[in-house]
Amino acid sequence: MNKKNNGNGIGNNSKSDLLEESLINPSRRNLLKGAGLVGAAAVSTIATSHVIAADSTNTNSNSNAPREALEALTAEEAETLAAICDCLIPSDEHGPGAREARAVHYIDKSLASHNSGARHNYSVGLNAINEFARQTRGKFFSELPLDQQNSILLALQANKISGFIPNGSGFFNMLRGHTIDGTFCDPYYGGNQDFVGWDMLRYPGIRLGASEADVSAGASLPPNHQSAYDHSTYTKLADNSLTDAEGGDDYA
Repeated sequence: MNKKNNGNGIGNNSKSDLLEESLINPSRRNLLKGAGLVGAAAVSTIATSHVIAADSTNTNSNSNAPREALEALTAEEAETLAAICDCLIPSDEHGPGAREARAVHYIDKSLASHNSGARHNYSVGLNAINEFARQTRGKFFSELPLDQQNSILLALQANKISGFIPNGSGFFNMLRGHTIDGTFCDPYYGGNQDFVGWDMLRYPGIRLGASEADVSAGASLPPNHQSAYDHSTYTKLADNSLTDAEGGDDYA
């Protein structure tokens, strides 16, 4: 499923215009360019607030991906969510997508920690998607061909399916935002496995300093494939924050 906007919102283009353009040129690379993400050092879900889902005639070939331990989601929820993430940021000839980045793993970890308030919304929403798929297509969402999955997500975004918190489009926006976060986050948080998201954006990685040669290299600077937490400065800051949160030494 491809996505596109002009970087600052839809502007004069309607959703149908964007959908038609995405169908004509269904490249994941164009998805990223349209969302204003290529070359970015950080990804904001606000910057992609008008990204929409597009239909595809391809079939889903990743339904048998290996399972992993879960912290918040059930196995069925994770399977449904994996299919959705794969629709939103698919792998293509330009490289891997949300599935390879383990966006679902990031979302699962977040629902067990800082995003725990959204856990119920996921439970209700993923069940509603499966029920709608079963009632209208005779199969669960993850078992459907990709064009039918995309069609359901388009209906979800357009608020044409009921049973979501707060509504269909709100749930879709949350799914999309968390999928983007899981694909392009610092790998420390469970997504962006093997730095595939950063490589997709041509982001060379976190550096505590940049030489004149680094600056001159610009986008051609080789990636260092390091998390922020691979640097001792960040690790010490995180350790100090944890100590403070747990009621460490009081120097006042």
